[in-house]
Amino acid sequence: MTTLLVIVILVLLSIALWQLTKIFDLTQAVNGITDSGTQVATDKDNNIQGYLMFGFLAFIYILTIYGLLNWGHFVLGTPASAHGAQVDNLMNITWVLIFFVQTVTQALLHYFAFKYRGRQGQTALYFADNDKLEFVWSVIPAVVLAGLILYGLYAWTNIMFVDEDEDVMVVELYAKQFSWEARYSGEDNHLGKANVRYIEGVNTLGVDMSDPNAQDDKVVNELHLPKGKKILFKIRSQDVLHSAYMPHFRAQMNCVPGMVTQFSFEPIYTTAEMRDMGFMQEKVAHINDIRAKKSAELVAKGLPPLDPYTFDYLLLCNKICGASHYNMQMKIVVDTPEDFKAWYETKETLASAVKAANAKPETTEPGSAPDTAKASVPGDTASVKQDAKPVAMASVKK
Repeated sequence: MTTLLVIVILVLLSIALWQLTKIFDLTQAVNGITDSGTQVATDKDNNIQGYLMFGFLAFIYILTIYGLLNWGHFVLGTPASAHGAQVDNLMNITWVLIFFVQTVTQALLHYFAFKYRGRQGQTALYFADNDKLEFVWSVIPAVVLAGLILYGLYAWTNIMFVDEDEDVMVVELYAKQFSWEARYSGEDNHLGKANVRYIEGVNTLGVDMSDPNAQDDKVVNELHLPKGKKILFKIRSQDVLHSAYMPHFRAQMNCVPGMVTQFSFEPIYTTAEMRDMGFMQEKVAHINDIRAKKSAELVAKGLPPLDPYTFDYLLLCNKICGASHYNMQMKIVVDTPEDFKAWYETKETLASAVKAANAKPETTEPGSAPDTAKASVPGDTASVKQDAKPVAMASVKK
């Protein structure tokens, strides 16, 4: 209540000061003490404003150049997916057009504001319309934007299109506050049905264990992908709207509760190959320089130092989904086909994990909720099945 009263008092004082200023200006104008009460700009005022326009133009250009020089190295660099070059090309074309249009239009805007500034006795030329000018400034932006949109649709279609006979590996990404899990479709290349009502114990994704397609599914907390193999991601959310964002693969897709979305790409560089690239080594060295300075400050305060940074691909959430949104990430490792096969074979199936968990002695109290993992829930709204040609999980092409 006290805060509200303080705010009200400050507002009333501001209004009172504003009214007193208006009264003072009126008395000055009536008494003829100054010409400022007329609110009419003089040639001196217009000249000052004209030169200030040029100053602001210089400020815009200097700030732009400064930003490019100081923060330009933060761009992602070489894309790690087959379609990434298309995305980068579209982005680069857009940036070039934006910079060109911004440079030309801002220069003309500020130049004409100075050239045609008000002068004593000068009258502006007024005309109601000009069909040629209106045609030019309507057609040029329309043509440019239409070209960008058509190219964007072409790139998006190439990225998103998956032929039903295409050799792909199906993987599910499961989002929840505030972590990720991944589920591999196994030897049959079909994901088992899933529903949030099946979630219990180790079955954290709500997979219907009565579905034959679910018997070889494998759930992991660290996503491994084989280089050179196209991956079709089926994406679900347990709670709120998330967004599966894999920046180095130029991939992003919303995770919508109650429905399945999808995205596909082919990794073209293993994690080790990306770490060995020159631009990435420079980035890592720069980050570690910053961390070393911060570590020195922490040690001086008696705190433990920061660990050195090592590059890893990451799956991030690109929607503000709650208090720990910033920490919602999962490590992605791109392996050679041989290394991926070796890693994959070490992972047990979800069916085995559920069976082992159910085989443990019962620790629940009498009358607790029965196990619903094996039950069939009607009206399943999250059934996931890939219609692509079944591919054995272990048969991963280079």
